[in-house]
Amino acid sequence: MELVSISQYYRMGFASSLSDIGQEQWDNLLKSDPSTNPFLSYAFLDALHTSGSAAAKTGWAPYFLTIWQDKTLVGACPLYQKMHSYGEYVFDWSWADAYRQHGLQYYPKLLSAIPFTPVTGSRIIASDDIVRNLLLENLKKITRSGNFSSCHILFPDENQIIQLKNAGFMIRAGVQFHWQNDQYSDFNGFLNTLSKKKRKNIRAERKKIQELGIAFSHVQGKDANADDWLFFKRCYDATYENHHSKPYLNLEFFTQIGRTMPQHIHLIFAIKDGRKIAASLLIFSSNKVYGRYWGCVEHYPCLHFETAYYQAIEFCIRHHIQTFEGGAQGEHKMARGFLPQKTGSAHFLTHPEFSNAVAHFLQRETNGIELYLDDLNEHTPYKQAT
Repeated sequence: MELVSISQYYRMGFASSLSDIGQEQWDNLLKSDPSTNPFLSYAFLDALHTSGSAAAKTGWAPYFLTIWQDKTLVGACPLYQKMHSYGEYVFDWSWADAYRQHGLQYYPKLLSAIPFTPVTGSRIIASDDIVRNLLLENLKKITRSGNFSSCHILFPDENQIIQLKNAGFMIRAGVQFHWQNDQYSDFNGFLNTLSKKKRKNIRAERKKIQELGIAFSHVQGKDANADDWLFFKRCYDATYENHHSKPYLNLEFFTQIGRTMPQHIHLIFAIKDGRKIAASLLIFSSNKVYGRYWGCVEHYPCLHFETAYYQAIEFCIRHHIQTFEGGAQGEHKMARGFLPQKTGSAHFLTHPEFSNAVAHFLQRETNGIELYLDDLNEHTPYKQAT
């Protein structure tokens, strides 16, 4: 990786591989930022790249922006050159189509995100405010170089949304659904906070699973074996096939994170008559559980809710974990105790006319999101305070 001086004290470079940076340097930088999570770790990102799941051949060419002070990494942005908009969970296909209709190229674009992972966290990782400003300044400079139509930063945390807006990025709002642990002693303690109808429905769903004779096995990452991962991958593929789409992640990715970050991994298997029939994958930190993927090879009523939600909620309660992020979208999660949370993304387009058009679109879209959130919050699944 070639480094160039950008000030008296700092040098900048682009890494096409995390190995150019080094695991010790990368993970040490993450310690300076409280908004990092397991998805930003060297282990997770390296597995995406070396498995070929997120690589140049799949349209995710790593182009990590780095800033160094002497021989120490002090700033970085997980950045990709993208030739499409798949696997992002923030949809800009209509923007790309508008560019095409006007004879302009939308791709390649720059994208700062965790591939295939709609999880909020830090995207501008810096040891201090000086480095953070250098990252933002140079990110815009690179976007304006003429090689890219735009730069998009997906799911940054709330503080970085403000910083990005102040730096001239346009902000786009989104909605996810998260479950919060109110120091529940057990699952019934959680149920007792719900409205009577929601509580009754969940108990009925869980009863159906029990009557079908379906049991559940929880496997910690360090205890997961090759057969566990092989079955999980079969379930993961089945979910994509059911939606008539192609899976993004391969078996090598899953087995690699199983080896390199087992302390953050938890597998849940549904078992009927001694055979595995469904699975879900949780990735977790000390204060959050992230529901990533689920799938089944046999279909039964309510199996999805139990395997992907209720078992994970019980995991949170047992381990005193505060938040369960259930993934992208899904109003149906509200009936299971999840509440809407506002998310965001930041966008910088170099073409003035298109930038203005997108700004007007985002203003209208944001107004609609606010009304949508107001409506959702009026239909809380929890007991109303008197």
